[in-house]
Amino acid sequence: MEDVAESFQESVNIRHDNKGKGKAGGRGGRGGGRGGGGGGNRDMQLSKALSKLLRHQAVSAGIQLDREGYAALDKVLQWGPIKSLKPTFPEIQSAVRDSDKQRFALKPKDPANESSTDPADWLIRANQGHSIRVVDSEALLRPIAIMTDAEAASSAAADAPTSKEANDEDEKGKSTPKPVPVPKTVVHGTYFAFWPAIVSSGGLKRMGRNHVHCSTGVPEEDGGVVSGMRKDAELLIYIDVEKSIREAGMKWWISENGVVLTEGMEVDGEEGLVPSRFFREVIGRKKDVGVLWRDGERVGDLPEGLKVVVPVGKGGRGGRGGRGGRRGH
Repeated sequence: MEDVAESFQESVNIRHDNKGKGKAGGRGGRGGGRGGGGGGNRDMQLSKALSKLLRHQAVSAGIQLDREGYAALDKVLQWGPIKSLKPTFPEIQSAVRDSDKQRFALKPKDPANESSTDPADWLIRANQGHSIRVVDSEALLRPIAIMTDAEAASSAAADAPTSKEANDEDEKGKSTPKPVPVPKTVVHGTYFAFWPAIVSSGGLKRMGRNHVHCSTGVPEEDGGVVSGMRKDAELLIYIDVEKSIREAGMKWWISENGVVLTEGMEVDGEEGLVPSRFFREVIGRKKDVGVLWRDGERVGDLPEGLKVVVPVGKGGRGGRGGRGGRRGH
């Protein structure tokens, strides 16, 4: 089963490497744009503006999203912060194709218009990270399910980049993504500053988003990028997804760009929690931190005198904040 799960993840990675083709990357080259994503301040501004609108503010901005999270590109380009940047269509293609974590997807309204450069012919979405409730997980994401080896092999074949069988259609023609097997690794990255709150609350919370975000791997120390985790994460929370499905019926999903997501479950009247009893292991990325949690049980604490810093933009597990000082009793 683990081999099949690895095969599925490899197929996700292949889709990401084939940037410039298909839904995840749109079509075409840089054209007359100002270069690829990640190179300059303008590229970053455009990526951040697209994320803000498509993940969080489309409804309040009067831009309609379909159940898969897609919005009309010509409408998106009229939103103030994006309009002020005056991006060209090739720049939008570059923002989608060259995003380090493949945050966006672009597709033509009509497949026959795949070569069009008219924004009115295109739809764009954020692949994950939404706080907008109108987006339907069942349409946007592929469900993760416990499978037999035969079922998992069939799913891996359907997920191959050349396959057209990744979705099912019901009698009304409504498309629903096919399930995929539980990935071999599901891990959530966090920071020392937030660990006490995670322990006291009994697990991971969605914190204003639709899902708790996880990855299927860990960023390399040399600066590699993994969708679903910030590369400076200090603590790694490995989650037993199969146990959470079997014991609690939790729903898990995987996005177009390989991020593992869950709405969590209701505990004591509070929704959106991944209970700590499903933590397989919690370990620090620094050698002197060690293991804090194993098989659903606490086995250690953060070391005395550990430098604790709240990362920029993550203050108070939702707001902005500064330095958290050092840990003490």
